[in-house]
Amino acid sequence: MKKIYLLILKSFIKPFFVTFCIVMFVLLMLFLFKYIDDLIGKGFEWYVILKLIGYQCAVQISMAMPLSMLLSSIMTFGNLGESYELVAIKAAGVSLRKAMTPLFILVGFFSLSSFLFSDYILPIVNLKMGSLLYDVRNKKADFLIKPGIFNNTIPGYSIRAKGKNENGTILYDLMIYDNQGGNAGNTVLIAKEGFIYNSPDNSYMILKLKDGIRYEDARVKSSKSYDPRQQFTRFKFKETEQKFDMEWNKMQRTDENLFKSHHAMLNLKQLKVYTDSNKMKLDSVKHLLSNTMDHRFNLYSPYFNNKQGDEKFKPAKIKPFNDLLQDVIPVEQRAQITGNALSQLNYMKDDLNNKLPDYKDLNGKDIRYRIEFHRKFTLAVSCLLLFAIGAPLGAIIRKGGLGLPVIMAIIFFLIYHIISTVAEKSAKDGAISPILGMWMAIIVLSPLAGFLTYKSTTDSALFDIDQYKIKAEAGLNWIKSKIGKKKAKAQ
Repeated sequence: MKKIYLLILKSFIKPFFVTFCIVMFVLLMLFLFKYIDDLIGKGFEWYVILKLIGYQCAVQISMAMPLSMLLSSIMTFGNLGESYELVAIKAAGVSLRKAMTPLFILVGFFSLSSFLFSDYILPIVNLKMGSLLYDVRNKKADFLIKPGIFNNTIPGYSIRAKGKNENGTILYDLMIYDNQGGNAGNTVLIAKEGFIYNSPDNSYMILKLKDGIRYEDARVKSSKSYDPRQQFTRFKFKETEQKFDMEWNKMQRTDENLFKSHHAMLNLKQLKVYTDSNKMKLDSVKHLLSNTMDHRFNLYSPYFNNKQGDEKFKPAKIKPFNDLLQDVIPVEQRAQITGNALSQLNYMKDDLNNKLPDYKDLNGKDIRYRIEFHRKFTLAVSCLLLFAIGAPLGAIIRKGGLGLPVIMAIIFFLIYHIISTVAEKSAKDGAISPILGMWMAIIVLSPLAGFLTYKSTTDSALFDIDQYKIKAEAGLNWIKSKIGKKKAKAQ
């Protein structure tokens, strides 16, 4: 038995790590393609990109782990079936369930690890990833001059160059508008040539200008009385330097505490605290709305608040409003009471409209907290479920390699992913409960896992096309024989 266990474990571990790396690479490429516009042309340091990729790899484990578990289990038992090793194991008197025992223990360890990862590590990674991605997306692009086009990247300046050298360090026929102070075009600088370089501490970008003229509107900068003779000033220069503060180009890191209350950044204990706190606020809003509606309803007609004798008038049953007017309200008071009722209804409508945004916001938070709470468990259970589907499926199809197993894995994973995505979206919209939305895919596919396990233990030819061809031919022959007998009787 030890040799059989070692054989199955070795057959599983290698495909698992290979498929995990492949799936992680594909998911990482999808992430980079999605945010490629936010990463290119901003001059990030190499370690910033490396951090972003590392955080994203950790985030994608929730999708890569179940898919690689499914694919590797299909490949493992497909290879064993194709090489008749499963037949040899069964011939030795070892059932498939008993041979899979070490794999169940290993997959259970992976599932437990994924649960601990999603509860303790993933919230921290989401926090780091979210804050870094926010800063990366908000960082402005590097200063880049295109010939003949004004560049407004540097705040307060508009720069145009008619040409530049191949390296982009020398600009020709420059025109610079200084728009600082909100006065557009009051200072204009023209030069035949400019050389760009950074200061030693990279705090400033310096533009060394040659053979140019500087025009200034003296009326704006001078606080003295207006002098027509000094309406504009002009300075000629052979060489000068224009400094631009590069503070705008530095990536400002946002305080991570601003993101800590997001549902994806919380572990189970924190989710429980935030859920209880949010539930109290939601109940408070509901109670306030209920009291407001009761108060408005009781005041909607002064007539019903008048006491008749010792008892307050209460209608025995609900009647249409027109019948109520005719039965109990005098003619001279009907117009006044109708007007009061309509005004109270408008007040009730305004109260609902004022409180409804708060209610929707709190209710949405409650749903998201509960969804995230169940997500911690569904990741671990999904690994067990997809292994329970993949292992018997591989034993049934008996095909190894990256051909048919990959196709089958993609089909079943897409079914799982589509069901879970649609159910989660319905839960977020409030159509179904969060617990049902998060566990829907597992509930739907669990019977399939049991069915495939039963078929694999009974040596079923579920995906054997030749068997279906034989059965189809037998059915056609039976139909032909029946038709032939009927024709013979008719003759």
